[in-house]
Amino acid sequence: MAEPDHYDVAKETTLLIPKDGKEETRPVKAAPPVSTEPEIDSGVVAPEPHLFPIIANNSFEYPLDQPQIEYEHSRRSVENATSNLQCLMHLLKGNIGTGILAMPVAIKNAGLWLGTVGLLLIGVIAVHCMHLLVKCSRIMCKRTGSVAMDYADVMETSVKTGHIRLRKFAKFSRYLVFVLLIVTQFGFCSVYIVFIATSVKQIVNNYYKDDPDLRVYEIIVAALLVPYVFVRNFRALAPFSTFANLLTAVGLFIIFYGVLQGLPNADTRPAVGTIADLPLYFGTALYAYEGISLVLPLENKMKEPESFGGKAGVLNLGMVTVATLYTATGFYGYLKYGENVKDSITLNLPNDQWLYVSAKLMFAVCVFISYGIQLYVPVKIIWPGLKSRTQSPWLQKYGEYILRIFLLFLTCGFAISVPHLDLLISLIGAFASSALALILPATIELITYSAEGEILSRWTKVKDVLIIIFGVIGFATGTYTALLNIIQKF
Repeated sequence: MAEPDHYDVAKETTLLIPKDGKEETRPVKAAPPVSTEPEIDSGVVAPEPHLFPIIANNSFEYPLDQPQIEYEHSRRSVENATSNLQCLMHLLKGNIGTGILAMPVAIKNAGLWLGTVGLLLIGVIAVHCMHLLVKCSRIMCKRTGSVAMDYADVMETSVKTGHIRLRKFAKFSRYLVFVLLIVTQFGFCSVYIVFIATSVKQIVNNYYKDDPDLRVYEIIVAALLVPYVFVRNFRALAPFSTFANLLTAVGLFIIFYGVLQGLPNADTRPAVGTIADLPLYFGTALYAYEGISLVLPLENKMKEPESFGGKAGVLNLGMVTVATLYTATGFYGYLKYGENVKDSITLNLPNDQWLYVSAKLMFAVCVFISYGIQLYVPVKIIWPGLKSRTQSPWLQKYGEYILRIFLLFLTCGFAISVPHLDLLISLIGAFASSALALILPATIELITYSAEGEILSRWTKVKDVLIIIFGVIGFATGTYTALLNIIQKF
């Protein structure tokens, strides 16, 4: 028998619902018990059992004997809640990674001025979609009485409480988000292996001309990652993450120090690139801006969640900083190196000066540390489902370690099969990030306001549809172009 979801349960009960000033007994389905198992620090607090809404006769009802929670005040008691500054630091940490190092090659594919303006435009759209997700999350929390939701929760609940014809797709929508998150994180991990191997190979090649093939380095990197991926506790990774943040800041300073010296005139670079390369540009830009999966977990853990959004909120402050760094790195990196710019700007830095070699090693170490953090997400999505389906005590105990090793070597195998950093980044960005960062948030807003009694202006509908179309075109053309270029490389 299929497992019941939050609203479709086997047991019938009754609920007193006022109608025409009288009370009547109407059969409805009761909410299922909520699991009391402790969650690993995910940033999401489970709602109390009585706070779930009830859908009866295809209409949305609230339990009448329970007061609704005031949303902003409901999260003051979240354990280990973060301050605005801490949230800002986490937001910056989660968005500044390998994507920023690929910005110069992204602008190369679009042209100096078109690429620069395009980065800002895509950034504005991506941040707007983050705000949409936060707004719809708050609406869903108020509808259901939940304290906090993650991306998949918002997607499923919006469909489940939206237009009646859409409700049958609620579970599918949740699994869709899960699949896209897994694919995205899987892609990030593969990119990380290629990046580390490429960086180390370039340094070694400066001293030993007959060094092994890149694939050998990728296998070595995977082997070194084995003990690291065995770290199951996310909090145990925190000290490594802090160290990586410090290295990233120092590394970026060194990059700008080198890039800003001896810049040529902007007229020496093409203002607009070729149409054929624009899809690759789109994929790389979306790969860099795909930080939307972090938004709700960060907001959920804030002491003052109302400070997250707004014109001067944490989200805008953080993402303006991110967009500025992306644009500056891309603009000056391409201006400096032109058509010779490489997949990562670190690969353009001199190999015979210790300052620049240290920057390459810093980013290699940062990405190595980030691998364990990125792998954490797909493991926490996949393992609970597998664990519930196995009866073996041995697998119950060691199965997660086996899954981690399997995912590690799977990402290594994918990295070996596509050892081209720029194309791999474009493929992941176009295929998965376009949906998570653009298509789904706009879709969620349309579905959220499709519920009975909700109104969405015509211009807002047009805006959401245009974002969806933009995302779909980028998804189709970016994925096709990246795959075509990968095939041609073989």
